[in-house]
Amino acid sequence: MRYLLPTTFLVALLAMLMLRGYVHSEILADHRVSDADSQSRVPKDVLSGGPVIDARTGDAETLRIPDRRIVLTFDDGPDPVWTPKVLDKLKEYDAHGVFFVTGNMAARYPGLVERMVAEGHEIGLHTFNHPDLSYQSTGRIDWELSQNQLALAGAAGIRTSLFRPPYSSFSYAMDNTSWPVTEYIGSRGYLTVVNDTDSEDWKRPGVRAIVERATPKDGKGAIILMHDSGGDRSQTVAALDTLIPDLKERGYTFTRLTTALDAPSAHTPVTGFALWKGKAFVSAVAVSERITGVLVVGLAVIGVLVLARFGLMLLLSFLHARKVRRRNFGWGPPVTRPVSVLVPAYNESACIEATVRSLAASEHPIEIIVIDDGSTDGTADLVEAMRLPRVRVVRQRNAGKPAALNNGIRHARYDIVVMMDGDTVFEPATVRELVQPFGDPRVGAVAGNAKVGNRDSLIGAWQHIEYVMGFNLDRRMYDVLGCMPTIPGAVGAFRREALDRVGGMSEDTLAEDTDVTMALHRDGWRVVYAENARAWTEAPESVQQLWSQRYRWSYGTMQAIWKHRRAVIERGPSGRFGRVGLPFVSLFMVLAPLLAPLIDVFLLYGLVFGPTGKTVAAWFGVLVVQAVCAAYAFRLDKERMTHLISLPLQQILYRQLMYVVLLQSWITALTGGRLRWQKLRRTGAVEAPGGPPRRPQSPGAAAEAVERRPYV
Repeated sequence: MRYLLPTTFLVALLAMLMLRGYVHSEILADHRVSDADSQSRVPKDVLSGGPVIDARTGDAETLRIPDRRIVLTFDDGPDPVWTPKVLDKLKEYDAHGVFFVTGNMAARYPGLVERMVAEGHEIGLHTFNHPDLSYQSTGRIDWELSQNQLALAGAAGIRTSLFRPPYSSFSYAMDNTSWPVTEYIGSRGYLTVVNDTDSEDWKRPGVRAIVERATPKDGKGAIILMHDSGGDRSQTVAALDTLIPDLKERGYTFTRLTTALDAPSAHTPVTGFALWKGKAFVSAVAVSERITGVLVVGLAVIGVLVLARFGLMLLLSFLHARKVRRRNFGWGPPVTRPVSVLVPAYNESACIEATVRSLAASEHPIEIIVIDDGSTDGTADLVEAMRLPRVRVVRQRNAGKPAALNNGIRHARYDIVVMMDGDTVFEPATVRELVQPFGDPRVGAVAGNAKVGNRDSLIGAWQHIEYVMGFNLDRRMYDVLGCMPTIPGAVGAFRREALDRVGGMSEDTLAEDTDVTMALHRDGWRVVYAENARAWTEAPESVQQLWSQRYRWSYGTMQAIWKHRRAVIERGPSGRFGRVGLPFVSLFMVLAPLLAPLIDVFLLYGLVFGPTGKTVAAWFGVLVVQAVCAAYAFRLDKERMTHLISLPLQQILYRQLMYVVLLQSWITALTGGRLRWQKLRRTGAVEAPGGPPRRPQSPGAAAEAVERRPYV
């Protein structure tokens, strides 16, 4: 279900967007209009005949409206603004007419079509997407007609035999381009209805001009062309207030087309499967409209959130750097007493020697405790064989990382405990820099500066950008706000008293680092960030490994938020964190990333269906903001800017992967699924700048390491 539901969701979302684009004439739209052509193949009777062309039997004939009868026709609707006003006027003056509706508008506003039929008006087809049919194949013409009928069936439960071609005018304007279309339409069983009196209301010439042009001469009957959609139709609505009363005073009646011709109704009821098919189509259009509306709102929200977050990150990270880099800044008395460093390890034979050697070179007095969590690859034996001073190995049966850390805390001799991963290496100054904030007795935990050591591959470079910009810049912001959500497992330090008060490392969630950090906040401890406490970690080197790691992180973070949810209603330090920290974490780490791909979805949609220029400009605007934040983060961390070359590609590809991971985590949480710890394969290729040199490997071991190195 965790794979099926995201796939189904994405396919459904794509289908809804495609349907929305279709009914908004963004997909399959053709706006070409043919120029006038020769009339050599058009029957003379048609050129000199009436505005109703009947080519159903093969021999075309034309019909005129009898004297003193008016057929008001309205094209291009229904429109949610102007069609109701037109209908109100017709109802006010007890007049009927014909509405030639487009299928895309009928599908979007089915209630108006239903009202037209209920109030006694006649409906005609005007194609689905309003293309010039002279450019279209017979297959496309059939598609336009059938989709138009489908929308009518879903909206009002009827079919119609009336048709008006887009861009048509008078019968005498038929030419060799439009006439074959009229013949084909007739062969499909439709009456083609043009007009003989054009109000030219689409030009918006003024109410008086519209009335004058719509008024027939010498008492003749007429089919009057007007519009209830396609722009501002206020002049059309106002003209009806004059036109209908004036012509009624002259003895005219306003009626349906078939009534004027004394013919059977053009409407045929739709039943059975065809009716349900139409209703399903109209319902799908309604859903797509609502979903798109929600997406647009979501895009606006995420745009505001992204910009607000970046602005907040820049401001608060600047304030943080300015504070901690002052010459006279200090946390309190220098911390010089020894500390305990815990290294939980499970099958870390590829990395553990480099990890322990980096700790042995530490400039701060430490004891090193390696907790072997039931490894089967000789991890503990490797550490013991190193015979380094101040290094102890604690063996236990496999019980998971939180249990290993708690076991290490029990064996620790000192009141400050540093925790790191078995695949991470420290610089000589890391421990010293990490523990200095404990000079402030209010500090319960310190987050270090975790860096990606294997950044030479593309996926490693993307994670390097994420660590520097997304994690460390965030930690500066959260430090200033006093609600840092996570002490990274790769490099963090805790006051032992604080850990004892919150019950140690919890096994309730898969993100024990986030869980314990939130618990410390709720217990009233400060959690801060030490930018110079650098640790170099081995990031996943394949998409599958990255997926597994981030899936666990995302799901574990959701578990931690849910576990500490009661902080929102509590008092004291817990309540302050619950009403400040939890909303920030939920918004920026869970909800916002879930909406972020909307930027890319609308980028693709805009590139394909337009407006392309504005879409590209908006996307690049967001990218520029991100690039500014990333450049500033790299400057703060004294990193080379060359890695930012891959930032645009990261935003296109990497973000989608993180989105799917987060979506899968949501589904796992909502469906009550369980996720187990997953061990990532390591190569042991990471070294710390300024640390001890790596011990050379034998050729066989080196070859084995290369062979184990996962592909990107």
